[in-house]
Amino acid sequence: MRVKDKIEYYSLYEYLGYAAGGDLGTQVNEAATKTKQPIITQEISNRVYSGRVFCYTKKFLNEYFKKQKQI
Repeated sequence: MRVKDKIEYYSLYEYLGYAAGGDLGTQVNEAATKTKQPIITQEISNRVYSGRVFCYTKKFLNEYFKKQKQI
């Protein structure tokens, strides 16, 4: 989790508790971009992945995954 301007942002891994994968990451990013949600990035490095990940507000992620469950 990162905090910027007193707003908490979560990567999909932090939010879901597991690696989301590229397809889900792309879908979430497209939805966030389409609805003009604030997005920040953070650099991570672990044994599986090193690089930049996108982070979203918890409110957006809650709404996104709630809608996905309804579909």
